[in-house]
Amino acid sequence: MLRHEIRPGRAVAGLVMLALAGGYAADAAGAWNAPWTFFAPVFIGGLWLAATATWVSYRLRRRRDARKASAENAAGPDPSHSGSTRVP
Repeated sequence: MLRHEIRPGRAVAGLVMLALAGGYAADAAGAWNAPWTFFAPVFIGGLWLAATATWVSYRLRRRRDARKASAENAAGPDPSHSGSTRVP
């Protein structure tokens, strides 16, 4: 059983930020001469990819939960809860 839900949008955002940090470090060290205009589209594109991954994950999770709920409702009531219960 998983301890927590997988968050693919956060993973994508983290990888893009690590790539940007590596690019800035390489540029600062002189190993790579990249114009600053290269990093802006990478940043915006990475945010867009992260948002898309989050949206797709959300839609799939909602679809899975809806199917699970409909299967539980189709199974009928829980036999352990049948009968009269007295509330004081």
